Amino acid sequence: MRIYFPSSSSSETMLGTIWQYLYTFYLRFWFKWILRQITGKCELQRICHGYKPGAGRTTRIENSLNSSKNTVLQEGVSVKEDAVEACVTQIIKVKNINEQKDPKFKVNLQQCLIQISGYNLLFTTVEELRKEVFNSENIKHEKMLLQLWDLLMPSVKLESRITKQWGNIGFQGDDPKTDFRGMGMLGLVNLVFFSEKYTKAARHVLSHANHPSLGYSYAIVGINLTEMAYSLLRSGALRPHLYNTVAGKPLLHHFHQLYCYLAYEFDKFWLEEKPASIMEFNIYREKFHDKVKELLLEPEVSLVLKIDPKNYPEN
Repeated sequence: MRIYFPSSSSSETMLGTIWQYLYTFYLRFWFKWILRQITGKCELQRICHGYKPGAGRTTRIENSLNSSKNTVLQEGVSVKEDAVEACVTQIIKVKNINEQKDPKFKVNLQQCLIQISGYNLLFTTVEELRKEVFNSENIKHEKMLLQLWDLLMPSVKLESRITKQWGNIGFQGDDPKTDFRGMGMLGLVNLVFFSEKYTKAARHVLSHANHPSLGYSYAIVGINLTEMAYSLLRSGALRPHLYNTVAGKPLLHHFHQLYCYLAYEFDKFWLEEKPASIMEFNIYREKFHDKVKELLLEPEVSLVLKIDPKNYPEN
């Protein structure tokens, strides 16, 4: 008969799971109770006082509300913006907080909930744009597509709406609309935003994409990076970045700004890595993705595009 002895790693995992269970369902309550007796403040107050505005404070507030067994506190992570003030008032009442002794708490907690609700709303907005299918019969869609060409190729006239020229800015076929299937209008809006906001930088990146040996499909890679930004937003990985860089609620243009950072930084990463060919794109795409996810784990993370004005004076 063979007897199985668990490995040290599996034993550690088991002990970690048991500890997490005991802490979550039994010890956490008493730990918080003891701290309140000692400090005279509840966990939410201690977080607001112990951490400066940003990801450090807001993520801990979010975790605390999520871990609470009280429905009023739980609802704080999904509250709508117009109900934030009322929600904070309810939390103060439930936690029996003396506002006169802690006058800053209400303002600080309200700011955290605005950031949390804003993140949730931002994902909804981004998702709607992603689901919006590019329609060649939609004048607004067509105008935006032609605007992308004019921004990137100002000295070259487009021969016709359907042409091989689209390959010059990295589309796969004669009609770019087929390339937007995965990310919908979100992919196009990001490409245009980068080209409009950082025109000279975008053209410079395009020149790298057209390099004879290190080139890549500019537009296709851009849409791929939109998918990366979208997946990071959906998973919640962008919370620290947005909580650190946006004092209020994150808006759609903040998501577009993150895309600009990814587009610019990926180009630098690609050139530094010097892949043998475009066939290795998926490998280096994942390496870059891992690098970004690692950056997002840093407490003070702020993935803001910073361009040397000497190189791009118009930006």
